[in-house]
Amino acid sequence: MQLTSTDLKTLCETAIEAAKKAGSLISEFSTKDVAVNNKEAADSLASQVVTEVDVKAQNTILEVLASSISKYDLALLTEESVDDKSRFEKDYFWCIDPMDGTLAFTEKTPGYAVSIALVSKSGEPVIGVVFDPLTQNLYYAVKGQGAFKNHKSWQPDLELKGKRTFTLHMDRTFLRYEPFDEFIFALEEKLQELNFKELKIQKKAGAVLNAIWTLDQAPGCYFKLPKPTPGGGSLWDFAATACIFNEIGAPATSFEGTPLDLNRSDSTFMNHRGVLYAGNKEIADTIRSIVKAIN
Repeated sequence: MQLTSTDLKTLCETAIEAAKKAGSLISEFSTKDVAVNNKEAADSLASQVVTEVDVKAQNTILEVLASSISKYDLALLTEESVDDKSRFEKDYFWCIDPMDGTLAFTEKTPGYAVSIALVSKSGEPVIGVVFDPLTQNLYYAVKGQGAFKNHKSWQPDLELKGKRTFTLHMDRTFLRYEPFDEFIFALEEKLQELNFKELKIQKKAGAVLNAIWTLDQAPGCYFKLPKPTPGGGSLWDFAATACIFNEIGAPATSFEGTPLDLNRSDSTFMNHRGVLYAGNKEIADTIRSIVKAIN
């Protein structure tokens, strides 16, 4: 079935309710000692860490979304459940990360959030909802209906002129990138040409807030390079933020600039093409040119 703009608005409101309820639950546990377990995932610590809170948050979300799944015949893909492949059969699927940034949560540092998206079978995100339990900031977008922060229309200032600080939002795994020092040196040189005074590096957050902060703390960028091994984040790490970026008109693409493959047929990982989030095209092109020059 083809969802109407009214359907999408209604489903977005349901996703917001689910995200806030999960966020409230996460907040209840944020000051408590929580048992940390490991799961089979990619080779990064962040992807292997899971807590009881992740599962409880997912259950909370699914309770809220249950009626929409039956009413609109939606499929489901969630981080803490097995992929049943129904996303290839239904016209749309909920794509859920009940708590992205679990590592930050266990370290009791900012950087964790709830992420809920609705994605079409073709891999296009049509709803994106992100809720930060720590700041209580809510970000969301509906295809063709704009982006919002805390229920107000949101169009962040993404111009480079007049800005003094540029922030590189990165995963800790990027520290293992062999030419990391060379990349940072080249980026600092380019930023000097653009009259920036400071490069800040933020490496504590999960993928969801890395992307959101690229907009909310602009100018900046967040990217993951393509690699042959499984990893690079998963569909649920990028689906909601991609919708928000699309509505704002900021790049949220593969590393090479093609649309994100958000219903990948052979895996849920994104390593095959990488990802690149940036405040504008100039930043995205700059990052690509630096990486190509040093590789």
